[in-house]
Amino acid sequence: MGLLSGKTALITGASKGIGRAIAIRYAEEGANVAFTFLSSIEKGQALEAELAAFGIKAKGYRSDASDFKAAEELVNNVIADFGGLDILINNAGITRDNLLMRMTEEAWDEIMNVNLKSCFNTVKAATRTMMKAKAGSIINMTSVVGVKGNAGQANYAASKAGIIGFSKSVALELGSRNIRCNAIAPGFIETEMTEALDEKTVQGWRDGIPMKRGGKPEEVANACVFLGSDMSSYISGQVLHVNGAMYT
Repeated sequence: MGLLSGKTALITGASKGIGRAIAIRYAEEGANVAFTFLSSIEKGQALEAELAAFGIKAKGYRSDASDFKAAEELVNNVIADFGGLDILINNAGITRDNLLMRMTEEAWDEIMNVNLKSCFNTVKAATRTMMKAKAGSIINMTSVVGVKGNAGQANYAASKAGIIGFSKSVALELGSRNIRCNAIAPGFIETEMTEALDEKTVQGWRDGIPMKRGGKPEEVANACVFLGSDMSSYISGQVLHVNGAMYT
């Protein structure tokens, strides 16, 4: 019996990186997994097959969580297909980095919609079902940047800081219904995105981290397993840092 046996989870943005690692760890722990992807259709189909091999129910949905109606439709479809929803993980996110003086209004708005508004959309859509069940765990992915800021990422940092305030408010509103809401703040995690970067730059980042290495997507996924499971039944409204002591 896995830590998440019998639970149904919805993970947004799961075709690669951290989202994919979360989906795989959830399947390993016995959860039925619904997930979204947007552009990577082939990766989405491959992940569905990979997850199903664990003997759980898995289904991918091509959906844009930053679209209010699409998010509502997505959650309704997941509940219809899986019979309920126990865990919601808002992982979908993008970057549009630039110095503030060069940042366009579009780059600001796009980040706010994809990173922050998507959390509002999916949580609002999932709330009714979770309230009826008097149970649920909501996990929103923020970032170390949302806590300490980062030059060249004013839009991204603001969206991720917004997720923290949103998560804490949701925890206060829904706590009486036994619904928990927490945020996970990854530090420097090595994914397909970082592989494309200059090795010297990446090594410089590693050297600046007390643990002298970047994190693995699985290490963020393990924190998600903990917060999604009954092991964290009295933990709500918190930000769990997964950063190798990069920020304490």
